[in-house]
Amino acid sequence: MKEELIISGRNIPNIDPVLHIWHWQIPLYLFLGGLAAGLLFFASYFYIRGRGNELKTSVQIAPAFAPFFIIIGLLALLLDLKHQLYFWRLYTTFRIESPMSWGAWTLGVVLPLSFIWPLTYLKEMKKYFSKNFTFMYPIVSWVDTFIKSIKPLEKLIKWFTKHRYGLAWVVIVISVILGVYTGILLSAFNARPLWNTSILGPLFLTSGLSTGAALIMWSSKSVKERIIFSRIDILLVAVELFFIVHLFMGFLASGAVQIESAQLFLGGEFTAIFWIGVVGIGLVLPLILETMELFGFHVPISIPALLILIGGLIFRFVMVDAGQVTRYLY
Repeated sequence: MKEELIISGRNIPNIDPVLHIWHWQIPLYLFLGGLAAGLLFFASYFYIRGRGNELKTSVQIAPAFAPFFIIIGLLALLLDLKHQLYFWRLYTTFRIESPMSWGAWTLGVVLPLSFIWPLTYLKEMKKYFSKNFTFMYPIVSWVDTFIKSIKPLEKLIKWFTKHRYGLAWVVIVISVILGVYTGILLSAFNARPLWNTSILGPLFLTSGLSTGAALIMWSSKSVKERIIFSRIDILLVAVELFFIVHLFMGFLASGAVQIESAQLFLGGEFTAIFWIGVVGIGLVLPLILETMELFGFHVPISIPALLILIGGLIFRFVMVDAGQVTRYLY
């Protein structure tokens, strides 16, 4: 008998069938992108509704954090790139079938808009940051002085301030695209069964809006505004839980690889971190605390807000890591 040794590339550790090419940079970028999208969405939405002076934190103050979140997310994304010096080539073309191309151009549009919106509220921000989050006041004050020293720039900001309503419509559209894109970036990878579902786009958008509402709720000094965003967040958390249930129902009603993907969270290695960290601590517990607050039980608003932010961050890490474990059977 002749013995033959067959070597296959299908079982090389960390290469196939499990390929870990995305690490902490990508989930951090997805989290910060969704958070910024939530802040910009609520700012533009309530301005369009004519409630800019009533909900000052959401419309005038909180969006000031959005450009910082986007920049940090972009730096994380840059660290993940293999050839960082050539990132600009993404802006030399546009491929409608490429999620990477959509993402690059979306970020290219949303970044300047995230600066422009808060710059139209510099006066209000200076007053707010002089009393709250005082570490931001020197930055805002310097920006105000810098803009006034450059007359064309000052005129441009005044023009955007005058046409803020039209700007709000642009911001609300691009913020929704950004929020949905954070999920589409994963769902476009058909080779990974866990990501290959159209529900990730709405799920990530809802999660981003929820984290944005939580940060606004935490930052606001107005009791009325806190109550409004607490109610909004309760609704968003409920929708997010619905999407998660629907996600697993879809997997369990599909083929073998989808069922195998679901098993990672139903007794597999990601079960504890997902159901305790994401669903329990990051969604259900804040939902209970916010509901108690609405019924008159005093709960420090920072607790549910912080839990939602932590849960949103863990959710991105779990989805990115678990997705890279799943694979189609050959």
